[in-house]
Amino acid sequence: MGRPKQFDPDAAVDQAMEVFWRKGYAATTPQDLVDALGIGKGSLYNAFGSKRALFEKALCRYRDSQALALIEMLEEKGPVKDRLRKALRFLAETDLADPDRRGCMAVNTAAELAGTDEAAADLVRRMFDRTEGAFRVLVEEGQRAGEIAPGRDAHAIGSLLLNAVVGLRLMARIAEGPDRLSRVIDATVDVL
Repeated sequence: MGRPKQFDPDAAVDQAMEVFWRKGYAATTPQDLVDALGIGKGSLYNAFGSKRALFEKALCRYRDSQALALIEMLEEKGPVKDRLRKALRFLAETDLADPDRRGCMAVNTAAELAGTDEAAADLVRRMFDRTEGAFRVLVEEGQRAGEIAPGRDAHAIGSLLLNAVVGLRLMARIAEGPDRLSRVIDATVDVL
């Protein structure tokens, strides 16, 4: 009898994230995961418990890698509006360069599961709250630096910027090129 195949659970979560990101939760079968991870179904369930548990780990991995990258860009040095424009352009360029046009896994999950799965909705809501908070902090910094009018509601602008990102990520999935996305980015930054 041969030894069971060893696998790295962290690498498996990364691979599962790619599958869920590309196909969505409902369309991803346990067999899709087994094929992507290169393990048996028994090993999949022994390691992660269920497809659902693995999905939550994958969504958290997405948050910890992809969503934090945006926040790090917003925290760089330089003029606030330049940082915001750079971060939004990065998102658009990344989405357009993706041959699968996956968009944002959090946005996709909200669209797919928010009305039927409170746990998934809560996880995405917390991700969005974190991003919105980073935008609010950026706006407040811009207000202190004189780049953004001090009388404007930083919380409302943070919400507006989050909404712009969600729309941008959805539009990028079907965009024929960068023109419309560039207009959205420029208008979003210019309105500040």
